[in-house]
Amino acid sequence: MTNIANTEVNEPKERLNFVEEVIEEAIAKGEKRVQTRFPPEPNGYLHIGHAKAICLDFGVAAKYGGVCNLRFDDTNPTKEDMEYVEAIKEDIQWLGFQWGNEYYASDYFQQLWDFAIRLIKEGKAYIDEQTSEEIAAQKGTPTQPGTESPYRNRPIEETLDLFMKMTNGEIEEGKMVLRAKIDMASSNMHFRDPIIYRVVNHPHHRTGDKWKVYPMYDFAHGQSDYFEGVTHSLCTLEFVPHRPLYDLFVDWVKEGKNLDTDRPRQYEFNKLNLNYTLMSKRNLLILVKEGLVNGWDDPRMPTLCGFRRRGYSPESIRAFVDKIGYTTYDALNDFALLESAVRDDLNKRATRVSAVLDPVKLIITNYPEGQVESMEAVNNPEDPASGTHTIEFSRELWMEREDFMEDAPKKYFRMTPGQEVRLKNAYIVKCTGCEKDEQGNVTTVYAEYDPDTKTGMPGSNRKVKGTLHWVSCDHCIKAEVRLYDRLWKVENPRDEMAAIRKEQGCEALEAMKQMINEDSLKVLTECYVEKYLADAKPLDYLQFQRIGYFNVDKDSTPEKLIFNRTVTLKDSWAKMNK
Repeated sequence: MTNIANTEVNEPKERLNFVEEVIEEAIAKGEKRVQTRFPPEPNGYLHIGHAKAICLDFGVAAKYGGVCNLRFDDTNPTKEDMEYVEAIKEDIQWLGFQWGNEYYASDYFQQLWDFAIRLIKEGKAYIDEQTSEEIAAQKGTPTQPGTESPYRNRPIEETLDLFMKMTNGEIEEGKMVLRAKIDMASSNMHFRDPIIYRVVNHPHHRTGDKWKVYPMYDFAHGQSDYFEGVTHSLCTLEFVPHRPLYDLFVDWVKEGKNLDTDRPRQYEFNKLNLNYTLMSKRNLLILVKEGLVNGWDDPRMPTLCGFRRRGYSPESIRAFVDKIGYTTYDALNDFALLESAVRDDLNKRATRVSAVLDPVKLIITNYPEGQVESMEAVNNPEDPASGTHTIEFSRELWMEREDFMEDAPKKYFRMTPGQEVRLKNAYIVKCTGCEKDEQGNVTTVYAEYDPDTKTGMPGSNRKVKGTLHWVSCDHCIKAEVRLYDRLWKVENPRDEMAAIRKEQGCEALEAMKQMINEDSLKVLTECYVEKYLADAKPLDYLQFQRIGYFNVDKDSTPEKLIFNRTVTLKDSWAKMNK
């Protein structure tokens, strides 16, 4: 017989993602410092894909006692705006993270320009006057080497003079670029004399009209990491072929300094891809500008502000990201996994309330007219500390239209003539009939209550198979309810859009219109909620009992309450798509 008392219990080891494994290996070798950065371009609002990068960048820094800085990659003034800067900061903080320092690529414009001058003087960069089409044609293919530019070996002094003219605003956009001189025969296409500076005659949101030349991303990114002391530069998988160029530019900028143990190193992880979701900023901008959605924070958008407005909690998004993990290969995740994470989290935090979305009147004919009782409703059965609130019960109630059926099948356990059901937190009632209008629509349902079956009384133990929610007609508030669903009716809208455009020769907007889910938003204006919600505020998490999870919309006012459906109680899409 095993002696349980003396049996050694092995605690399960914490599962590490591959980035954490890299960091722990480095720590074991004596490298103690961990510094990351989150480098968004302020040209749009953050989406759910960015949440994965945020959780990794900030998460590993916090876990290993390091720091994660926020650095805006503001090297393209034609697309960037301070509106996006502020929105990005708000989203990061909402997710539950705080950066160590706030930086901008524009902080390093002078250092990057000085570095470019040094490369020119060292014969490692030249001014090319070819068109973008000519440069692209000379790049070659992955299996064929590129062709050298006719300007590749122009004198250093001439390149310096032309670069100064570019800098001083004497050169038109598109007339000249500065290219790094590397290797036009390299098997890595990014080594084939990449463009590192171009002319942009557009005011910058921070530096104004000071600069007329701007560095390209590949030239600015690694050097900015180096200037800041970043140790782990975490990028998505499309930057794998960029890594050798990242390392080369770091080698060039270090000027002989020993960076063997403390240089920035790039590591790549898989993007967050979701079905029924389109996450390209370019395409999201089209949706907003063309009015296919109601702004960046439309609750159907995959933006973090859209999810926030819809009622997703930051904890649920972090839990989802943790659940899918980080790998070095791409995968398509099921949107249902995200919704499941939301349900799991909101089940623990959402206040339970009663709301009737498609009302029909229920009259308890044997209940005294004018009598009102106060019933105690539990705020959240998963959280005993959440307490209770009061809901009034009276003779005339609102109930859901779909909860009544005059001629019901055998296993129908809701309201039907001759059958008993329990009204939640109140009494058992037996339906006695209904009244209809001239078109045959039910206008009123009638029932009688058993006064000995009030919840909590001895008679309440009598078993009935159905429990319905309700609100008192004289003690409720009229509200608007917005039922949000998935914006796209196709599982992979990105590939579907590409196929439509190829087949029909149309623009992205026309392809999008063909994929939009017409039922992604239904607005119900004749809804009733219990008066407890009169003081509900945006970002309050609610469960409309038996219906789903909801959130107060930012447009809601005391005079007009508006609620957004966050997610249904169960995954209805799984059944629909079987």
